[in-house]
Amino acid sequence: MSRPRRLLSELPTVLRTLRWIKPMQAIAQVRHTLFGLDAPVRLEASAPTQAVHSAATDFLPPSAHIRASRSGAIELLCTAFEFGERPEWTTTAHGPLFAYHLHQHEYLRTEAFDPDARANRMLDWISRHPVGVGWDPHPISLRLLCWGKMLMTPGSLELAADDRDSILASMADQAETLSRGLEIRLQANHLLSNLLSVVWSGILLDGSMSAAWRDRSSMLSDEIERQIHPDGGHEERSPMYHSLLLENLLDLLNLCRAEPARAPAGLVDSLESAASRMATALRTWTHPDGDIALFADSAFDIASRPDALLEYATRLGVDATNGLASGSVLLPQSGYVRLEAEDAVLIASIAGPAPLHQPGHAHCDALAFELSLAGHRFITDTGLFEYRDGDRRQRARTTAAHSTLQIDGQEQAEIWSAHRVGGRPVVELVGWDGESEAAATCRGWSRRNTTHRRTYRLAARGLTIIDEVEGPHEHVRLCLPVDPAWRVELDLSSSRAIATRATHGSAASSVAYRIELELPAALRWHVERGPYYPSFGREVERDLIVGQATGFQRSVLRISLCDD
Repeated sequence: MSRPRRLLSELPTVLRTLRWIKPMQAIAQVRHTLFGLDAPVRLEASAPTQAVHSAATDFLPPSAHIRASRSGAIELLCTAFEFGERPEWTTTAHGPLFAYHLHQHEYLRTEAFDPDARANRMLDWISRHPVGVGWDPHPISLRLLCWGKMLMTPGSLELAADDRDSILASMADQAETLSRGLEIRLQANHLLSNLLSVVWSGILLDGSMSAAWRDRSSMLSDEIERQIHPDGGHEERSPMYHSLLLENLLDLLNLCRAEPARAPAGLVDSLESAASRMATALRTWTHPDGDIALFADSAFDIASRPDALLEYATRLGVDATNGLASGSVLLPQSGYVRLEAEDAVLIASIAGPAPLHQPGHAHCDALAFELSLAGHRFITDTGLFEYRDGDRRQRARTTAAHSTLQIDGQEQAEIWSAHRVGGRPVVELVGWDGESEAAATCRGWSRRNTTHRRTYRLAARGLTIIDEVEGPHEHVRLCLPVDPAWRVELDLSSSRAIATRATHGSAASSVAYRIELELPAALRWHVERGPYYPSFGREVERDLIVGQATGFQRSVLRISLCDD
């Protein structure tokens, strides 16, 4: 297909994508397309001083995907990089996301770097990276937090007076560059991180621009209220990004607690309220194994684990329970439901791509669910391998990659490129008893006359899923992605499947857990192998239980933990 014809064929998709964005976002995007990012700011004023020298409580350590050795090697996002004495700051070898993490400098907080090595790398970055990807707003945001944490952690840095001035002067340049270049075009977690870091800099540093940076706190509080729903979930519906932002909010609260006189009026209340709500949502999509569900763009090891985040919040005086009792919970604005009954925990996605103006981290996971039995994950989401556009990225976002029903091979949402969504489904909660049952419906973006209704019923030892389709359709496909620790055997003569999980470290014949699936006869079943992306850069094969049917109307699936 010629380029003009291809562009013409893609135009409807582009228009369906653009129709949702905010006017200010559109203006900012046009400006960025025409002119790119502004050049880094170089303030003429003398270096600021450090106004806060210690935190109110210890910061959390770097996340688990960050590894470093004293030999000079680091690992980010499961990708090794020879750091060396003079790092190649301009590297693009591993893609833009890796470059962002390289310039965020969180690895400098690991024990592999002593105080002198940390200072030398920071000063090297200042001298040898005056422009480039490290000056994009997002890496600036997270690097300012990282450098500030090191400056406030006793023994983390040993700096001569001139070197300290160089670092503080660079932080001022970075903060002003960020304040002038807020990511209005991207919105969502990027904009919130930008504002958090600008205000952080205004409190931490005492200089000519500090008051102006602190004045951004009103915009920050407004953005927090816009992005953090009343039920506590972040608007992008990603448990991973929710966790990252919660830690950032807690870091700023930590700074405010350390020097209350420098905290702008109302900021502490805004941070406390948001963090308390976010803790509630975080508990809602935390499995019994202590880690997050993998809906939307989520992966393990990128954010701190929920227990660490909740403990950090408690140390800062945040009510991390927010009156939440254990058991079933509905997040009505965020679009998640948790059903809990003794050994069984279900977490289900009951909303579509969000927010409407920036669903870049959304997947086709409406009505999909994750299930844990006896403390172990059984049905899981596919996860996230990378952000670069390609087969793995597209596969992870498709309807077929999630534990939901796909109708006539169509996607729930019109996903395209690495982070784009055109048409969106209509997803609604239609039933919720507050304890053991919920129901929701989904009408795909291109099939408005066809409705998938799913009912979840959880009991102490298992789950019942009722799927119904109303409206014109020919073919359905139901996928049940099984955690890799389980092995599945089908018995088609009895319409059953048995999943077994061996005792850790033992032979496959020594079974600790057994799960029985009563498979609805309305579908033809088979087991296939498919990919699972539990963390960036990591692919694991696992069993997929797949059912297909024509003329489908209704099915009842039962998943039960067996007594041995």
